[in-house]
Amino acid sequence: MSHAPLSQGTLVNASSTLTPAKRAQDLTPRAIVEELDRYIVGQKAAKRAVAVALRNRWRRQQVPPPMRDEIAPKNIMLIGPTGVGKTEIARRLARLAGAPFVKVEASKFTEVGYVGRDVDSMVRDLAETAVSMLRDEERERLRPRARENAEERLLDVLLPPTPRARPPTGGTTSTMPLPSPEPPVDNATRESLRKLMREGKLDDKMVEIDTADSPASFVDVFSGTGMEEMVLNLRDMMPQGSRKTKRRRLPLPEALEVLTEEEANKLIDVERLQKDAIRRAEQSGIIFIDEIDKVAGREGGGGGGPDVSREGVQRDLLPIVEGSTVSTKYGPLKTDHVLFIAAGAFHVSKPKDLIPELQGRFPIRVELESLSDQDFVRILTEPENALTKQYIALLATEKVTLEIHDDAVAEIARIATSVNARMENIGARRLHTIMERVLDDLAFEAPSLGQTTIPITAAYVRERLDGILKDEDLSQYIL
Repeated sequence: MSHAPLSQGTLVNASSTLTPAKRAQDLTPRAIVEELDRYIVGQKAAKRAVAVALRNRWRRQQVPPPMRDEIAPKNIMLIGPTGVGKTEIARRLARLAGAPFVKVEASKFTEVGYVGRDVDSMVRDLAETAVSMLRDEERERLRPRARENAEERLLDVLLPPTPRARPPTGGTTSTMPLPSPEPPVDNATRESLRKLMREGKLDDKMVEIDTADSPASFVDVFSGTGMEEMVLNLRDMMPQGSRKTKRRRLPLPEALEVLTEEEANKLIDVERLQKDAIRRAEQSGIIFIDEIDKVAGREGGGGGGPDVSREGVQRDLLPIVEGSTVSTKYGPLKTDHVLFIAAGAFHVSKPKDLIPELQGRFPIRVELESLSDQDFVRILTEPENALTKQYIALLATEKVTLEIHDDAVAEIARIATSVNARMENIGARRLHTIMERVLDDLAFEAPSLGQTTIPITAAYVRERLDGILKDEDLSQYIL
């Protein structure tokens, strides 16, 4: 357990070496489950369900057009207590597929007096995510060309071009032939400056550059506050003025980065990007609706009170999940082929308490298992972003080497299971609280310890936690 963890971006980087078409073709259900296994322990049934749903998207693209439009995604409902991996499965799946992903909580639409965002806002968020994702991809693709343009602008600042001589003016015309234009004398100097800049020998130099100044407009301020329809109309009515420039004094490397970003934005075809983003959101978008159980009516509710509000939210969700067209500032977005994944604990209500129409739109239901001691041990050690690996890497930056023994991991897992049983069961999230408590003093004192190796044993864990566990009142507040 002493090796450093891979970052959470490993999964994306590993798959991004493939071309998009080949990547989608290579994502077989078995390969998807294997990738999810690198980050999420257990829950085989849920992983299989989302893997098949993702593969069916690729299969649908291979079907001839008349039948392709008729194949609707099979939406999934994940049922299980908090902290068992429902959100993480959906998030990792979207990242693996390079799909726009949005997470919303159904309960926010039931808040009394809530005048903020409507149910359609989840689709607008999906459009925003897709545009942002494609813009980042385009910037990366155009970066080499944008960097060349940025270098030219910086060289113009460092070595302003020589102004051209004006032709003589007057009433008489000269019969003398004009001299042939000579190459600028500063070409050699310019190229030597370019070489010095690329070698980093000008990094200490400060330069003044003009960059586009884009303050938040009136429309942008109100965008995303539940008044999207009004914002869309205002955007069309208001004239698009010319963008002002702002003079900034920056170190040369920072100026180069700023100008590269600006040049990349200039090279992007915004209209085409927005159309592609809407298409990607429609064909591969994933919307994760959490806490769906909070809007389910309870049996014997009497038909009044909060159940009316909950049923109203379900009826608002229904057209979105069934398939409708939502206006966004990038154009209309159809939700017919968006994959919806709903999740809830369903402790009090049951899936059958949802209105029948909404139940029918989530044909695949998967129950996730509660986590045991052994699951906690695996969560602490196996995934590439495991908690123990994270703490080892964090303290290694202070030259402190953590040696977390197996008996310590087992003790942490045992305590997490015990605390979950005695208090609210929050699943694997309990591990974060316990690990922080175990390593609290060490994390505080690490800068003053110098280069050292510290073993973490079961005895060390018990020493840090026994006092808290014995005091019931204290453990409720701390653990």
